[in-house]
Amino acid sequence: MTLKTLAAVAALSVACSVGAAQAKTLVYCSEASPEGFNPQHYTAGTTLDASSRQVYNRLVEFARGTTDIVPGLAERWEISDDGRTYTFHLRPDVAFHTTDAFTPTRPLTAEDVVWSFERQMSPQHPYHQIGGGYEYFDAMSMGALIERVEAVDDRTVRFHLTRPDAAMLANLAMDWASILSAEYAAAMMEAGTPEEVDDRPVGTGPFQLVNYQKDSSIRYTAHPDYWDGKAAIDRLVFAITPDASVRFAKVRAGECHIMPYPNPADLPLMQDHPDLEVMEAPGLNVGYLAFNTEKEPLTDPRVRRALAMAINKDAIIEAVYLNQAMKAKNPMPPMLLGYDDSIEDVPYDPEGAKALLAEAGHPQGFATDVWAVPIQSHINPNSRRQAEMIQADWAKIGVRAEIRTYEWGEYLKRSKDGEHQTLLLGWNGDNGDPDNFLAVLLSCDSVGAANRARWCDQDFDALVTEAKAETDPEARAALYRQALQRARDQMPWAPMVHAKLFDVVRKEVKGYLPSPFNTHVFHGVDLQ
Repeated sequence: MTLKTLAAVAALSVACSVGAAQAKTLVYCSEASPEGFNPQHYTAGTTLDASSRQVYNRLVEFARGTTDIVPGLAERWEISDDGRTYTFHLRPDVAFHTTDAFTPTRPLTAEDVVWSFERQMSPQHPYHQIGGGYEYFDAMSMGALIERVEAVDDRTVRFHLTRPDAAMLANLAMDWASILSAEYAAAMMEAGTPEEVDDRPVGTGPFQLVNYQKDSSIRYTAHPDYWDGKAAIDRLVFAITPDASVRFAKVRAGECHIMPYPNPADLPLMQDHPDLEVMEAPGLNVGYLAFNTEKEPLTDPRVRRALAMAINKDAIIEAVYLNQAMKAKNPMPPMLLGYDDSIEDVPYDPEGAKALLAEAGHPQGFATDVWAVPIQSHINPNSRRQAEMIQADWAKIGVRAEIRTYEWGEYLKRSKDGEHQTLLLGWNGDNGDPDNFLAVLLSCDSVGAANRARWCDQDFDALVTEAKAETDPEARAALYRQALQRARDQMPWAPMVHAKLFDVVRKEVKGYLPSPFNTHVFHGVDLQ
């Protein structure tokens, strides 16, 4: 490392008190600031990376780099024959973090699990209104699914469901199901600072938050009493670096050890660099253009279809992704259960689009907007350029589109509130289940949360709800194929791409694994 680099790392790490003389600091070049530090409230990957994947644990989790569900805080579990009761047996002596304002007096118990779910379930819970809404919980209709959560004893917790749900285990492995400390929450409520539970997180994960400087850095120190063994690295720093070219410069100079979401044009240089390794994973994702189906003239499926027909996706994949993505025709990726390859993509047909607009009563076109994502990721490596190409395509059929963008947190908030007419966005799967795409992104319950199309279709919802209760994989897949056909017919989105995942890692980093879930986990990672 250069003197400049060493000085920067030292400055970032000053608040992290590690006794060892040879403390190891890993620097991760993150693409954006988190929205917050409680994953119950958010769905953006930047927030989940910064919070639940470092600070919290869940009852069950995914094996690193795979889609296999493995024990987390629960050593084992049983599911009743009727699929409506899940009993989890917790690990003993799982230690919570300590902060300046809080020292835990006990390890994690079933009380913490019950508290973490009841906060999201019950409007009467003292913390329910604190910190905002519960996007995942609401989008997946968890309030209608979970009847109650019961602490059988200190180390046994039981979930009672209103119906069987084939996705239940996979959903509990997601970030929204992170377990918070009920004791910490009670202490902060008594101190008159309940918001500290979200802003200054206390979990049982491998890293403890030390300090957050907005739009600059997040600093962590290894949790010394982590149940799965103290991390090999002593300190973890998120260096917030929105520009992919700057991230590349930093990782090449040794100022960062790992960077996500490289510019596709930079991949050959990265692959040829002697100090770098480019890691690739299949993309469990979809990039899409959402139509706000509550706003005229986008309430008309014919208008939405015409706009989709006018977009030259092949040109976008070549110019924006440099062919490091495949064209999407469904709102979920091909590796998921129920994917229907027989569905034909909307053809690129500007003349047909003009005719369809005229049929819908807009022979001269109309004015609209297209929102461009302000950050770079594998799903949207250059959203501004993509928006410009869509703008030019739509101009050919008489549709005049103004490009808009906002700071990332503002973009998410405004689009969740439905201010847009059309917008570009992407979604990376959390658990390998089709429900994580179809219910979370397109259900009626998810309007006002992750459903940026604000599309509520009772036929689609009924199919997705029935599929969740179906335990036979073939029957479940058939229901999802019907739901995909309904989405294709109504066109709340123009699905755009399924993008490959790339992480660029310095060769002194050992044990890092890319994940199809686009997770960045640093427990198990070392520096040599």
